Amino acid sequence: MNVAIIVAAGQGTRAGGRGDGSGGGRAKQFRELVGEPVIIHTLRRFEQSAMIGEVFAVGPAAQSSALLQLLKQYQIRKVARVVAGGATRTESVWRGLQAVRSTTAEIVAVHDGVRPFVTPDEIDETVRAAQAHGAAILAAPIVETIKEINNGRVARTLEREGLRRALTPQCFRYELLRRAYETALSENLTATDDSALVERLGIPVAIVEGHPRNIKITRPEDFALAEVLLKEFAD
Repeated sequence: MNVAIIVAAGQGTRAGGRGDGSGGGRAKQFRELVGEPVIIHTLRRFEQSAMIGEVFAVGPAAQSSALLQLLKQYQIRKVARVVAGGATRTESVWRGLQAVRSTTAEIVAVHDGVRPFVTPDEIDETVRAAQAHGAAILAAPIVETIKEINNGRVARTLEREGLRRALTPQCFRYELLRRAYETALSENLTATDDSALVERLGIPVAIVEGHPRNIKITRPEDFALAEVLLKEFAD
């Protein structure tokens, strides 16, 4: 079975949240977009995916009950378990990975809980690429000119054609992702990107071209953009 780990354990401080689920200061994954929490919009994409059979939602430990209530309220049925997240993203993904049944897991898709604009087709295509290659990530073209700097000065201008912006989901064979995380934890490494840990093992990672609208809601101003995107997404 192909499974997804949805990582939504952050406190949302850059987006103005406190991580306690209260009022306007609630963590970003629990704030509403067009009347529904961000995490519900995200989980619904995986609910609609043909390639994902089971979902593990990793949330703040203090909000496990609240997340369970949201799943019931919005009839999200694929979530097999709500997992209490850790202090870092690496720890949270590892806890989600430990909850996955090793005897039945095939491909594991790791996705940021605050990326609600991924499409079910993008999820499915990335899973299929991981089935074919062992590891695959969704990525988008770079449209801005990128400068490498050194001591406050431009060192060189990078060629955009060979650059991509890493998105999620990032999909891997279960045993490969497990090995990557076991190695990282043994070496006391942290990562904001699962692919980087797999790359350290010398494993090639395939790229699936994704849409730039698959943004990660990080800052307060991202919510205004997300409202516009979500209305377009629904059309």
